Amino acid sequence: MAETYDWTRSCTGSREDKNLFHKVAKNRLKALAKDLGLAAGSFEIRSNMGGNAVSGEISLQHEDFRIEASSPGPRQERGLMMHTCANRQNESRFAGQNHFAPLTWLDEKDRPKLKKLVTQVMEQKLGFNADLNPDPGYNPHLSTPRFSK
Repeated sequence: MAETYDWTRSCTGSREDKNLFHKVAKNRLKALAKDLGLAAGSFEIRSNMGGNAVSGEISLQHEDFRIEASSPGPRQERGLMMHTCANRQNESRFAGQNHFAPLTWLDEKDRPKLKKLVTQVMEQKLGFNADLNPDPGYNPHLSTPRFSK
């Protein structure tokens, strides 16, 4: 079982807090890549520490999608942002619509929710037809649920 991390805790107070946030997020994104069955070498985990007043961001960059984790302060339901992309360079002109999820979905108990969402986002790039999805709550053109249950 992975260590627990309080995603609501500010990581801008000290360098140690920010380093811990980045370490935990990197490890959880690596675990997500494993859960998604991504082959080694098909993705990169990137980290940008940012300045003193921000959390910076940690991202999982794949050929088909990008997931970025950052600490949004009190808006925890938007700590994860993901979208499709054309390649690993993540050229913005080819990026799909942003989808958001809470940082808590990186935790082991909620990671299946994140895996399902990432799979749906990847299906957009592959020409997924939302009308054929049996889940009536899924629409690839709308944002994800704002709060985890």
